[in-house]
Amino acid sequence: MNTMKYIVLSVLCLSMFWACKNETKEQAIEVEEVVEEKSPDAAFDLYGADFSIDEAYEATVLGPKYDKMELGDTISVTLKGKVNSVCQKKGCWMRVDLGDDKELFVKFQDYGFFVPLDLAEGTEVYMAGKAYKEATSVEDLKHLAEDAGKPQSEIDAITEPEEVYSFVSSGVKIPVKS
Repeated sequence: MNTMKYIVLSVLCLSMFWACKNETKEQAIEVEEVVEEKSPDAAFDLYGADFSIDEAYEATVLGPKYDKMELGDTISVTLKGKVNSVCQKKGCWMRVDLGDDKELFVKFQDYGFFVPLDLAEGTEVYMAGKAYKEATSVEDLKHLAEDAGKPQSEIDAITEPEEVYSFVSSGVKIPVKS
């Protein structure tokens, strides 16, 4: 009977150790460049949850912050950036320019909404959510390349996992074209 208690106690201790090890830490974003305020009558198409753009940061300001982040770190932030590409199957992800030849890979919270497939490169968007750095597997990278409509030769050339600057968005606002 004592052996059983020690086994149960050991399993509980290991579980608590593992849970503590996997905690993420959230960083405060310290940047000075805030995007200009939009007039209250500016029209947007909203995808996902509503949010304020009053304190949106340029996505390019976040680029250098990613270099200092470790896997698992997160930053809650509202960003303004230019779209580089969108998933051509469903609109279930987009890539946003971070400057210096870097991109932000944006997914949508709980797969709960999508953006238009015809969202043009260079379109300015606002998004609220959490920025983080993650390791993406070869299998996932190949899947994303297929979704982007890349040629098979490019897909086959993917052989290594990649550290990716990621963002889970709870909402996206796209200015309505006049």
